[in-house]
Amino acid sequence: MSSATPHPLTSSRCGALAGDIAPPGDKSISHRSIMLGGIAHGVTTVRGLLEGEDVLGTVAALRAMGADIRKDDDGVWHVAGAGLDALHAPDGVLDMGNSGTSARLLMGLVATRHFATRFDGDASLRKRPMGRVIEPLSRMGARFDSVDGRMPLTVLGAAHPQALTYELPVASAQVKSAILLAGLGCDGVTTVIEKTPTRDHSENMLRGFGAQVVVEKNTGGADVISVTGKPRLAAQDITVPADPSSAAFPLVAALLCPGSRVVLRGVGVNPRRAGLFAVLRAMGASIVYDNPRDEGGEPVADMIVSASALSGIDVPPDIAPSMIDEYPVLAVAAACAQGVTRMRGLGELRVKESDRLALMAEGLAQCGVRVDIDGDDLIVHGTGAPPAGGVTVATAMDHRIAMSFMVLGLRSAQPVRIDDGSFIATSFPGFTGMMNKLGAKIEASS
Repeated sequence: MSSATPHPLTSSRCGALAGDIAPPGDKSISHRSIMLGGIAHGVTTVRGLLEGEDVLGTVAALRAMGADIRKDDDGVWHVAGAGLDALHAPDGVLDMGNSGTSARLLMGLVATRHFATRFDGDASLRKRPMGRVIEPLSRMGARFDSVDGRMPLTVLGAAHPQALTYELPVASAQVKSAILLAGLGCDGVTTVIEKTPTRDHSENMLRGFGAQVVVEKNTGGADVISVTGKPRLAAQDITVPADPSSAAFPLVAALLCPGSRVVLRGVGVNPRRAGLFAVLRAMGASIVYDNPRDEGGEPVADMIVSASALSGIDVPPDIAPSMIDEYPVLAVAAACAQGVTRMRGLGELRVKESDRLALMAEGLAQCGVRVDIDGDDLIVHGTGAPPAGGVTVATAMDHRIAMSFMVLGLRSAQPVRIDDGSFIATSFPGFTGMMNKLGAKIEASS
């Protein structure tokens, strides 16, 4: 996991960005490919796996529970599984590092396996609420030993798992996925009802591996997702698309730096993940999808991004699930836009790797941007001019906060420094090198 030694970075104003890059693989799909490969029969091959710390934590966890996982000399990962019943209790604690996805989904996976699993994470993950998965998984028969519903905690998998019908109280793909993964170990049908659609990678990939997954609408218009338990999953060949959440950083940088033109190859454009691109286009961004195609059940396209004059808009709350991880970098775009951008319904940002709502407001204000928080709304008053910068921003061990302010520094009048960039590796290994290849000016600082 990330080093305990901070690695400050400084980002300075640069000229036009230009180049043709392939952002790292999608984190959500990478996690799920390892998990499902580990419980399928046969050898699943995964190309383009994100080799960030979060995903490697999932790899280590599945290995500890009996999956044979290796990487060949060509960078292709091979996951040999022997079915859900082949998993066994790990010998030690599963260290989830900074990854809420790993923690919550793996809790679902082991909740209906009758053995004990101990989970822990770094200081940031220990602060994140796990009650939202503990509650439904307990109803399926699992027992949890924790303090205040947070890590470290132990899951004792159910001896007699019970299928569940559960309506999500909050829009969360992680909670939905945890319940569906737990449902694989139950007799009968497990159903999740979500009023607000969230990313659907779990449903898509479960179908691809051979599970019976049905998605319907109820009379109230909510999605009803059902999975039939005890399937025999079959190994798959998976190509992981580039992560739209990672592509967001070079994309916004290209929009903000005058004269820029950047091509981003093979980016996932699943509508339930592409909210940021739609919002930026509404702000005036030039983002062109080229060569749209389907890879492994996911829509993918190359993206041609050109520098654009952006205007502030009102961002409605119902788009939040399709771009929940992208609000920090959207706030940077809004800071450089002309006019007011109001991002509504961002309560979920308070329980991410950090309180992203508060941190973005604080950091932008430090950089000379007028920012207001009204309940769960973030209001950014852009002037169309480069923000002042010239400050050191606290990242609170949050990779997306760190990368967002590195993007801001490329446009601000004075350099922007972050106190620690080490956690960027959890989701975007090679971030600094890739950005500098395009013409950015990001360097280690003391």
